[in-house]
Amino acid sequence: MNVGKMMKQAARLQQQMEKVQSDLANRTVEATSGGGAVKVVAKCDGTVASIKIDPATAGDIQMLEDMIVSATNQALGQAREISSQEMGKLTSGLGIPGLT
Repeated sequence: MNVGKMMKQAARLQQQMEKVQSDLANRTVEATSGGGAVKVVAKCDGTVASIKIDPATAGDIQMLEDMIVSATNQALGQAREISSQEMGKLTSGLGIPGLT
């Protein structure tokens, strides 16, 4: 493979990766804990978009904090998995260590 062709493929891959990253920034997942008392929405770029708390759970702060952490970790885990899958689609078959 000549250098010119490799450069074109690299540029095309970079454009595709930028599009996937942009799409991931707009894609959301949600997770709940405490039977729905806490709901966390995360974006697939690894950020938390929102946290909703049922006012009825406000009495036990320690339990509420635990539910927030649990739901946040679940949502971010789902987001990481989706991100990994989408980026893996682009890099599979390239044979570049760390990208496949």
